[in-house]
Amino acid sequence: MSPASVAVVTLGCARNDIDGEELAGRLTAAGWQLADDPSQADVVLVNTCGFIEAAKKDSIDAVLEAAEAVGEHGGKVVAVGCLAERYGATLAAALPEASAVLGFDDYPDIGTRLDQVLAGRPLTAHAPRDRRVLRVVSTMRETAPADASSRPTGGDIGGDIGPTYAMTPLRRRLTGGPAAALRLASGCDRRCAFCAIPTFRGSFASRPPADLLAEAGWLADQGVRELVLVSENSTSYGKDLGDIRLLERVLPQLAAVPGVARVRLSYLQPAEMRPSLVEALTEIPGVVPYFDLSFQHASATVLRRMRRFGGTERFLAMLEDIRRRAPEAGVRSNVIVGFPGERKADVAELSRFLSAARLDAIGVFGYSDEEGTEAAGLAGKVGRAAITRRLDAVSRLAEALTAERAEERVGDLVEVLVEAVPESADGQPRTAVVEGRAAHQAPDIDGTTTVRLAPGSNVAVGQLVSARVTAAVGVDLLADDRVDHLGTG
Repeated sequence: MSPASVAVVTLGCARNDIDGEELAGRLTAAGWQLADDPSQADVVLVNTCGFIEAAKKDSIDAVLEAAEAVGEHGGKVVAVGCLAERYGATLAAALPEASAVLGFDDYPDIGTRLDQVLAGRPLTAHAPRDRRVLRVVSTMRETAPADASSRPTGGDIGGDIGPTYAMTPLRRRLTGGPAAALRLASGCDRRCAFCAIPTFRGSFASRPPADLLAEAGWLADQGVRELVLVSENSTSYGKDLGDIRLLERVLPQLAAVPGVARVRLSYLQPAEMRPSLVEALTEIPGVVPYFDLSFQHASATVLRRMRRFGGTERFLAMLEDIRRRAPEAGVRSNVIVGFPGERKADVAELSRFLSAARLDAIGVFGYSDEEGTEAAGLAGKVGRAAITRRLDAVSRLAEALTAERAEERVGDLVEVLVEAVPESADGQPRTAVVEGRAAHQAPDIDGTTTVRLAPGSNVAVGQLVSARVTAAVGVDLLADDRVDHLGTG
């Protein structure tokens, strides 16, 4: 009898992608077979997102689509992830198409849980609880020996971080490509008025450096050339381990992992940025000067109501310091319009900041109440029609400004990580052009760079290509190969 099959469908952010891959790793270790096509799987595991209203709707739609896909052969659908954790039994009652709704506490025994679902045994959905009040535990992931002879390497990388181990994490990559996310930490200790994430992700907990280095080595062995470091708040890394500057010591170690070409840090909290971290991100070889700064707004008044800090002048001074150290640095951010109490003058202040900031990428979101957040109970709610108008206006401004910033890069020399080599009609690689990302472009969210190669060039996925930017189309760049390719590691 062949093993039961499971398809993992993940929605949301890179942190959720990692959760999905860790679930896949646990399931394969438990004897399940991964299926690429959900319609052919015995169980579809939908890894949901519960961040904002639109994400919740997408997650519910994904469960309904999966139920329809497996309905003909009697397959099962199980909801996991942030939406499932956040709403538990309430979601299960409202979504009978899911055979089970499982929370984070079910993850260690996910194979057993799916065995029970497949056997038709009903599982009681959990009652959600505020994870901020729970004891913080280590986020070190379970690992399995790479082989029977796996032992500590006998040394430490960097002198005082600690030994690394030849271990295979319980993680299974679900997508290919030369870039992959690596989780720095889980949870968040900040209390932003609009955000419910800490209530279901819990308090901030850093992963030990040796754990990071071991997983980075495993990813490099899988062909990963770029590590994208993710968490709810990467600037807090190490504070719970007794060293708020631990990140500055870990970054060069990760960049030195054999096979890794570059390291990218994401999810930075502006209020926690410090000179030593700016220096690390602009000076450590192999660490790209990339700043994913969560500004959220620029009006000091709105930011205080959000339980955040800063303002236009402070943010611009930070960007000036970054670009003084690294003129080519990439900067992206997200902003929210329509927060309770926001006035037209606040929107004008936000627009003034964005016009001066020269950001490479800007995500613009319209505010919506989230259950359990302080903002949901604030007075001064902005009407939905006004939020829509502000969202449209700021989004159009952001689109124009990021296109202008891309134009400023014409003439620059960039290093492009090749992610796709087009095929010719006969299915053979056609290397007249290749597609990838420059150092200021993060995977999936910041645009791409198309490189026209010199005659006779032969470039593969995962290779770094040195190229000169010749044009911009929106946030995407066009560039010409400089021939001096940088190898594959």
